[in-house]
Amino acid sequence: MNVSIPFYNTKTHRIAVSVFFFVAGITFASWASRIPDIKEALHLSDAALGGVLFALPVGQLVSLPLSGWLTARFGSRQLIIWAALLYPLTLISLALAGSVLQLVIALFFFGLWANLVNIAMNTQAVGVEKMYGRSIMASFHGLWSLACFTGAAVGGVFVSAGLSPFVHFVAIFLLTALLVFAAFKYTLPNNFDANGKQPLFVKPDKQILMLGLIAFCCMMCEGAMADWSGIYFKNIVHVPAALTTVGYIAFMSAMATGRFTGDWLITKFGVKIILQISGLLITSGLLTMVLLPSMYTAAIGCLLTGFGVSCVVPMVFAMAGKSKHMPAGLALATVSSISFLGFLAGPPIIGFIAQAASLRWSFVVIALMGLGTTFFSRKIEG
Repeated sequence: MNVSIPFYNTKTHRIAVSVFFFVAGITFASWASRIPDIKEALHLSDAALGGVLFALPVGQLVSLPLSGWLTARFGSRQLIIWAALLYPLTLISLALAGSVLQLVIALFFFGLWANLVNIAMNTQAVGVEKMYGRSIMASFHGLWSLACFTGAAVGGVFVSAGLSPFVHFVAIFLLTALLVFAAFKYTLPNNFDANGKQPLFVKPDKQILMLGLIAFCCMMCEGAMADWSGIYFKNIVHVPAALTTVGYIAFMSAMATGRFTGDWLITKFGVKIILQISGLLITSGLLTMVLLPSMYTAAIGCLLTGFGVSCVVPMVFAMAGKSKHMPAGLALATVSSISFLGFLAGPPIIGFIAQAASLRWSFVVIALMGLGTTFFSRKIEG
C-alpha cells in the first residue's frame, strides 16, 4: 500500500536513520556493560553464564528469515519503529530476571529484536544511500560503533555510582524511546521497500552468495577478536592483567575510525578494490600478532585488523540491498544469516585449534579467512 507523506530532504533522512543505528549500538553496549552484575545477582558460574548467553544468538538466528520477510512485506519503516522500541525495552526484563530461565527467555527476545532492528535499519540505510548516489553506508555503521563506546562509558558511570541495572536500563529505554519518537517520521516511507505479498524465502543468486561468503570470512575474524584478543594478550603476549584489553580497544578504535573514513575511500577507489585491500589488512594484522607477539607490535596488528574489518560488512550490506533479484530486506537477511554463522563459528574454532595445537596457530587459521574476503571479492559484480 502506498503511503502519502511529506517530502524531506536527503540529509534529514540520513540523520533519522543514523538515530536508529545509535539506538541499536547504545542498547547492545548497555547490556554488555552490566553482564558482570547480572551474573553476580543470579550467582552464575562462568560455564553457566556461557550457556545462558547462547540464548541471544539463538534469538538472532530464529529471526533471520522472519526479519527479511517482514521487511519485504510491510516495509522497513514500520518494522524499525516497533523493533527499535522493543529492543531497549527488553533491557528492563533482563534486569528484572529473577531466575536463569527468565534470563534465557529475555535474552532470546533481546536477540530477536536486535536482528529485526539490524535488517530494518540497514534496509533504510540502503535507500538513503541510493538517494545520495554515493557510498555513505560505512558512516552509519561507524555511528553504531560510536554508540557502543558511548553505551560502555555510560554503563561505567552507572556502575561507579552504584546504581542497579534496572535503573540503568530504564534510563536507556527512556532515552532511546525519545530518540525513536523524534526520528521515526523522518525515515523513508513504507512504500520504499514494501511490495505487498512476499514469499518467506527466495533462492539467493550467485552475487548474494558471494557477498555472504565475504561477510562470513570477515565476521569470523571479528568474532575471534571480540572473544579471544584479551586471552591472546594475556597468554601469548604476556601483558599485565590491567592491559589485557589493549588489543581489543585498539581493534575497536580502528574499526570505528575506518567506518567514518571508509565512505570517502569507497567512493574514490570502488567497492571491489577496498574489499580486496580490507582482506589483506585483516590477514596482515593477525599475522603480525602471531609473528611479533610483543605488546606494541600486537597492538599494531589489532589496529590493522580493525581497519580491515571496518568497512567489509557495510559494503556488503549496501551491495546486497541493491540486489536486482531479491527484495532488499530478504537480500540483507540472507547475507546477514551467512555472515552471522561466521561470527558464531570463529570463537569456537579458535578454541578447538588452541586445544589441539596452540593459540598462535589458531590465529594463523583465522588470518587465512582474511584472504577469503579478498578472494571472494574478486568474483562479485560491480
